[in-house]
Amino acid sequence: MLDRLVETGHRVVCPDLVGFGRSDKPTDQAWYTYERHVDVVSRHLEQIDLDEVTVIVQDWGGPIGLRWAVQHADQVARLVVLNTGLFTGRVSKGFMAWREFAERTPDLPIGMILQGATTTDLAPEIVAAYEAPFPTAESKAGAQRFPLLVPLTPEDPGVPEMQATRDALSRWDKPALVAFSDTDPVFPFPRAGEQFTELIPTAGEQVRIEGAAHFLQEDRGVEIAEAMLAAFGAPAP
Repeated sequence: MLDRLVETGHRVVCPDLVGFGRSDKPTDQAWYTYERHVDVVSRHLEQIDLDEVTVIVQDWGGPIGLRWAVQHADQVARLVVLNTGLFTGRVSKGFMAWREFAERTPDLPIGMILQGATTTDLAPEIVAAYEAPFPTAESKAGAQRFPLLVPLTPEDPGVPEMQATRDALSRWDKPALVAFSDTDPVFPFPRAGEQFTELIPTAGEQVRIEGAAHFLQEDRGVEIAEAMLAAFGAPAP
């Protein structure tokens, strides 16, 4: 996605969530909460010059990034929603299978997970790059904790905040693009995306990203970038 967006004149900012990338990582799973992720991302974005932002979210980027977007709507120009959800106590069978696997596997096989959630046959060097930030089981605490943070009942932490984000999106009046892949068991097509096209007044029809799985940016990054450019265009020179 990034090469295509940059070559058309866009500035792209990709913050790591805590527990990922090569940044230092807390190894105590109890450190990782939804509120703490939101707080860290918000404090990070306050430190850089952002205006007229296109907020692109996927997976946990939805609960974190969409919440940031509606709370900082004066800085946001448009939304791109990819394979994500706002969790208010109901989840898919595909998600529950993933949650159960993560719960019983403290040393998550990161490369295997990425390959299993893509349709692309990832090259060994790509798999190695995904695994590089996680040299030990302890370094995977954030990755293992994420599935366990998804609320399973309306009374679980995070539900009021995600419901408030949904309510704000129902009044969103800026451009929005919803694009979901067609082979993701966690966010099944087309219903998972329709939840956003029905919610966001400006979303229009859902874009189908064909031949991609959960990590659709890895499978069809260029196609996603082209869909964004078709919807929003390149920035003015």
